[in-house]
Amino acid sequence: MRRSIPKTGIGWPEIQAELAQAQKKDVDWRHGRLSGMVYFADEDVLQVTKDAYSMFFSENMVALHAFPSLERLEREVVEMASGLLNGDESVTGSMSSGGTESIFLAMKAARDWARDNRPTKGTPEIVVSRTAHPAFNKSAHFLDLKVIRVPQGPDFRADVGAMEEAITENTIILVGSAPAYPHGVIDPITKLGELAQARGLWLHVDSCVGGYLAHWVRELGYPVPDFDFSVPGVTSISADLHKHGYAAKGASTVLFRNADYAKYHGFEFDDWARGHYSTSTFTGTRSGGGVAAAWAVLNYLGEDGYLEIVGEILDARAILRAILWLARGVWPAARGAHDVADDEGCRSVVDDLRVKIVDGSQGHDLVIVSKPKRVSGFHRIPPARTRAA
Repeated sequence: MRRSIPKTGIGWPEIQAELAQAQKKDVDWRHGRLSGMVYFADEDVLQVTKDAYSMFFSENMVALHAFPSLERLEREVVEMASGLLNGDESVTGSMSSGGTESIFLAMKAARDWARDNRPTKGTPEIVVSRTAHPAFNKSAHFLDLKVIRVPQGPDFRADVGAMEEAITENTIILVGSAPAYPHGVIDPITKLGELAQARGLWLHVDSCVGGYLAHWVRELGYPVPDFDFSVPGVTSISADLHKHGYAAKGASTVLFRNADYAKYHGFEFDDWARGHYSTSTFTGTRSGGGVAAAWAVLNYLGEDGYLEIVGEILDARAILRAILWLARGVWPAARGAHDVADDEGCRSVVDDLRVKIVDGSQGHDLVIVSKPKRVSGFHRIPPARTRAA
């Protein structure tokens, strides 16, 4: 039977109980049984995001003239993001609802920029590695663009030579990932930047996973390839706050090297009865809570807090790799900041994990990549106070 609105309202205790019952079959993300999808720092961080979100729950991002506080908070989040991504004072951008919208906004900006600066005779094209996120195809579907997917190299990174061969007179955008979701490795962004500059193309770096992580990995002494605005030729970057920024969902950032590029990502309209209408994102009305929560957690954790969390992520990676070694004598190659297992010898281990963990008998949910078969995800030892719960 389809559910309908009750004739008489139900009391909150009964509603709360039904909601709690609905959660019982969900994966226990608080205790480290979910790789990705929920990025949990600690109960105190979670509470900060809830409280900050609630303070701006009803405020509306579409009306910044009425809520100058939100304009300030968003601007400062973008400034903090720019600092992590080696941007100078020219870098600008917006917050969005998530990585897909950030990618959409970057593709929309690149398309409109190309119309003014390098118009094409045919459908404008985006050249990406096969490992790039599906959001590029999703954006292309709505923006009347064409995606050319090129096989990745043997190291699972974008094959710059193959991408160069795929460039045509209709190409306007190159894409690199930092890192790519399937294998957790960073594409050769420096080489892509050189190619973009040589061919006059827009280069977008999808760092939705790594944007709020890679900086701290490098600070802890691990090698991280250059991928951000320190690389000449990078035009825009997407980076998710609700992943390793530990902000409330949905919160992401899309940054542009300067205002000359950023001006193309918004929308303005005047031809209706209410007068001027403009937004910097695809959505119109959106709660100010996401912006406030992101601003709050960035300031609450600070550099020391993020370094502590990322240190735990790297410890978890070391433990998982050691488990694979003990289980099968397989030592996975460390090809990226997030790699867990990525060589042929790990297949039997992955099969065991699928039976024991992925299928839910242990209450876990890990991500399995099919080509090649491996475990993927962003793992962290649950915080001490959570482990003790």
